[in-house]
Amino acid sequence: MIRGFEPRIYQQSIFATCASKNTLVVLPTGLGKTNIFLMVAAHRLSLYPDKKILFIGPTRPLIDQYHLVFARHFEIDPGKMCVLTGMVSPEKRAQLWDSSSIIFSTPQGLENDIITRRVTFKEVCLLGVDEAHRAVGDYSYVWIARQYLENAEFPRLVALTASPGTDSEGVAEVCRNLGIEAIESRTYEDNDVRPYVQDIEFEAVEVELTRDLLDVRILLDSCLKSRIEKLRNWRLLSSSRPSKKELIETQGMVSGRIASGEKDPFLWTAVSVAAESLKVFHAVELVESQGISSVQKYFERMLAPGVRRSRALRSLESDHDFVTAVQKVKVLFEQGVEHPKLARLVEMLKRESAGNSDLKVIVFTQYRDSASKIVSELVKAGISSRVFVGQAKKGDTGMSQKEQKSMLDDFREGAFSVLCATSIGEEGLDIPRVDLVVFYEPVPSAIRHIQRRGRTGRQEKGRVVVMVAKGTRDVSFRWIAQRKEKGMKYAIGKVQAGLVQSVKQAASPRPSMGLDRFIRPTVYVDSREQASQVVKELSESADIVMQRLDVADYVCSGRTGIEVKDSQDFVASIIDGRLLSQLRDLRSSFERPVIILEEDSDLYSVRNVSPAAVRGMLATIAVSYGIPMIRSRNKSDTAGIILAIARREQEEGAQGYSPHKAKPASLRDMQEYIVGSFPNIGPAAAKPLLSHFGSIKSIVNASEEELKSVDLVGDRKAKELRRVFDSQYQQ
Repeated sequence: MIRGFEPRIYQQSIFATCASKNTLVVLPTGLGKTNIFLMVAAHRLSLYPDKKILFIGPTRPLIDQYHLVFARHFEIDPGKMCVLTGMVSPEKRAQLWDSSSIIFSTPQGLENDIITRRVTFKEVCLLGVDEAHRAVGDYSYVWIARQYLENAEFPRLVALTASPGTDSEGVAEVCRNLGIEAIESRTYEDNDVRPYVQDIEFEAVEVELTRDLLDVRILLDSCLKSRIEKLRNWRLLSSSRPSKKELIETQGMVSGRIASGEKDPFLWTAVSVAAESLKVFHAVELVESQGISSVQKYFERMLAPGVRRSRALRSLESDHDFVTAVQKVKVLFEQGVEHPKLARLVEMLKRESAGNSDLKVIVFTQYRDSASKIVSELVKAGISSRVFVGQAKKGDTGMSQKEQKSMLDDFREGAFSVLCATSIGEEGLDIPRVDLVVFYEPVPSAIRHIQRRGRTGRQEKGRVVVMVAKGTRDVSFRWIAQRKEKGMKYAIGKVQAGLVQSVKQAASPRPSMGLDRFIRPTVYVDSREQASQVVKELSESADIVMQRLDVADYVCSGRTGIEVKDSQDFVASIIDGRLLSQLRDLRSSFERPVIILEEDSDLYSVRNVSPAAVRGMLATIAVSYGIPMIRSRNKSDTAGIILAIARREQEEGAQGYSPHKAKPASLRDMQEYIVGSFPNIGPAAAKPLLSHFGSIKSIVNASEEELKSVDLVGDRKAKELRRVFDSQYQQ
């Protein structure tokens, strides 16, 4: 089944474990994690030839890379492999799933297919999880892995990462969430790995901050210090030089006290001061590690004329030190003053590229603004360079996944010498030869440090240069990353020692939302809710029909529609007037409407709205509209409540639900209404069907081939329509 590569000794050893246990494979970048998964996939298909292999990765470029490796090394009909992403229509994804044996997918689109039961894990005999360190919290991997391990007939899971976490708790969480039974970990120093790796030379390039940068930092430090002292005097902070993490935690703690109902006005002042501190702290970081261009862009965005002036921003605009710093940065920017790192970087790369037309360098930087400035200066110096960033953010530019793939192809082929990348370039880039990796700033993360470093030294000796501004956070960040990397090795060993017990705990039965004797109801869900944790939980005990609903978020029967709101949305919908119109629509559309309120924070502390206004709306809902409101503790509780309502409605035989207008206004409306109620058709496909056939009678009499020739009607829909049209009614 496998062609074109000879497994290395350590790959064979790791494969043996993966073949018998759900395994977390921890290997530095460039040591062939993909080939190990390839070997396991071949083994599993030899055992279960009628089953499927599923591989999930966080981005399209990453799963494309795996697809290419399998196309190159796996003996299989290319038509039996496919790539599924959110860009592929749901109907097409279902077709590809049915016809394929090896499937590569991003997790987000896959979630929706599982919820709507377009795909089933019963037939998957191997699940591969790339960049497995992401399997924490609410990330899609966690839910998908649980669904797989609970529903697959012959489950086996292989998780791949270069760095699973920096402490035993983090590594253990990844293992629990993925049902890991064994860890196979290697480093460049291990005896069975050493023969296959190239040496990597490390160098720190240190620079001194210029007098101009020091002057700006002094002003910002003064502004920051006054705010830190306030927080310390209020006993909200203990350190006089807190980290950004400590400031974020302080802001969250104060916000939590407000949300819990504390009425002390000082808390609103404190949360504003914490916000001011974070803004200034970030500006100091930019001055120290990035330079004038980056901090100028930051100030421009923060102080733009159209930006809403929060209390924190108004306070900063009245602070003499802050205003002076902003003015000084603007002058320095106009004078072309930059961080000394930039000149050193340009000088270094000019020296490296002299006489080396095949030079390949990746420069990593935290910020897009810095990446753009670096490339601009390198191009001026005659060094061919391009910026490599993620997809567009709000108010910013970015690259589509197609553009990212095209740029990486150009870089591999030598179309340019320097790729200047933000964090998007840290995970899974398949670039065989990179001569030099430059950290424009150290990162205080072992995971990111390992991933950046792993871009070089794959086929030939590599170099890593870390640029450090003396006397700044750069110095501490450099040592933090090194310390955390050492801690990661200890954490993996500790988790390995106690893994059996961890897996036993993870495998204990999860609490069910209902008893097995209950029916599995059908719940219609507004498609705008598809990413909600509520839908994921609900799908485990109910059949989900996902479509655009005009009224309500969830519909359990013809008489019961449910609107779900958390505290923030509830108050926001009072302010903007949405709630009243939603109440009218609920009341007019459903005999028994329901509102579920997720009390994730105190209603009376959200957005500083008058308690009288909140009470007035609660009274309006209960008295004027007669709509019951059920309080929920969290997303899981909400899912349980919806499930209970759906079961009660459908066990009691309440009328079935049709997600269409109750009173069509015209003959055309009635025709669209009837056709739209056909299985899986809906209003979107009703119009092309009627336009093509001309009447409902012609649609009903059409052959399966004729039906599937219409836009938005594929094989499955056509087959289901004919089944419904032709089957005898069973009383």
